[in-house]
Amino acid sequence: MTDMTKDRVEQLIDYIMKKCLWQFHSRNWDRERQNKGVLGMTTQILCEEPCDIEDPKEKCYWVDAVVLAEAYRERFPWINTLSKDEIRALMAAVHARLDHLTITGSLNEELTDKNY
Repeated sequence: MTDMTKDRVEQLIDYIMKKCLWQFHSRNWDRERQNKGVLGMTTQILCEEPCDIEDPKEKCYWVDAVVLAEAYRERFPWINTLSKDEIRALMAAVHARLDHLTITGSLNEELTDKNY
């Protein structure tokens, strides 16, 4: 990953960490599903691809994805210059980083507490 890509990933992650409440589910599996749903649909929206929102759960992800995609386009104008393949690669890196920060690298023991 280039330094520019790392910098861009961190800009996008910083926005999520400061502005998006959906990242704070109380279980690992909830966070995995939420990250995948929201970031996957955000990628589709940024790539101008349709999203499947038939299921009510998917509609919830879609709403957060629409807001996130709009914020990214407005706050980070460089994202509008990327090709679809570049957007997909960037968002895959954002997804991996967010999973690390909120799931695999988290010190929050409640995420894996079976009695909680």
